[in-house]
Amino acid sequence: MESIIEQLNANLKIVYRQALDADKKLDELQQQGHGKFTALFAADAGFNFEAKRFKPYVLDVAADVESLNGEGFSEEKLKNTVLKLQQLLSLLATFK
Repeated sequence: MESIIEQLNANLKIVYRQALDADKKLDELQQQGHGKFTALFAADAGFNFEAKRFKPYVLDVAADVESLNGEGFSEEKLKNTVLKLQQLLSLLATFK
């Protein structure tokens, strides 16, 4: 179990750096009049909020990973956390 959380945290570090770069690019695009959207993910993507930048989504997944430690662990929560992380990675890869 601990190795799973370590792996998730390692992936989060990578995603966080990519998210900061992508958010900077989104800021530039918006200043140029592009990027007219309300959220990066659809309502059914598993996130409980909408945001126009990647960082809030990364922080949400990080909170999920943190909650997996100790008694907060469940297979369902792990599955949902991994799914959110995969969606972030996929969108970041597409955005590049």
